Amino acid sequence: MIDPRTSLQLYSVREHTADLDGLFGRIADLGISHVEPFSIFDRTMEVVPLLRRHGLTAPTGHAPFLSDEIEYQGNLVPLPPLATTLQAATAFGLEVLIDPMVPAARWRTAGEIAASADRLNAAAAQAAEAGVRVGYHNHSFEFHHEVHGQTGYEHFVSLLDPRVVLEVDVFWAAVAGQDVPALLRRLGDRVIALHLKNGAIDVDPFAPEATVRSYELDQLPLAEGQIDMSAILDAAPADRFDVIEFDHVAGDVFAAIELSRHYLEGSRRGSARR
Repeated sequence: MIDPRTSLQLYSVREHTADLDGLFGRIADLGISHVEPFSIFDRTMEVVPLLRRHGLTAPTGHAPFLSDEIEYQGNLVPLPPLATTLQAATAFGLEVLIDPMVPAARWRTAGEIAASADRLNAAAAQAAEAGVRVGYHNHSFEFHHEVHGQTGYEHFVSLLDPRVVLEVDVFWAAVAGQDVPALLRRLGDRVIALHLKNGAIDVDPFAPEATVRSYELDQLPLAEGQIDMSAILDAAPADRFDVIEFDHVAGDVFAAIELSRHYLEGSRRGSARR
């Protein structure tokens, strides 16, 4: 059986990127060998050789390729064509290119969801020519509306080409009120990565009436918080990436990363003994 592989979403350490060489050395010293860039266009020609210097690989990476533009700091920023995005993915050596977020406004109706699925399916065909797979990463709002008796998210999944894969953010799915182990069992082997973080799940910052934002939530190492992480790991496919991620940590993010890595190693040893 193939064991899960631990990775780190680099968004977790975004405040420490002034010294990339030092940052990547510190990540490697934590015993982590895989990372997930949150923007494959950010300092690409500098990042790629530094990752290699420290023995780090980026098998998965994020880039918003399912939208023509994104809102950033109150401005609409045009996005490059998929061909350009795939060139950046190839420079990183990505196996899987993941769109991190289709905005909440496009998850309200069956037509909007189908349009996103069609675009992802078309991307899968184009990416296959470059030797890359494509996938989607959820937040909570994909689960807010129902379509044909399913959450918008699972309706979306039902429309996807078999080549399309999923990165399930277990924290946001739990915040949306999902039984995450049951969700993972329904999604099956299409899940190739988990975004793993813990914390309080009784506040949804993506709800229409929300008064807090995601970056205001203090998240916790995997062994802490309200999520039963053990049940989630047991329900997920064995051949996957376990991607540690924190939107915000009140204390030392590197200590939280290290605690989470130790938890994952312990959980795998426990699974091997069962």
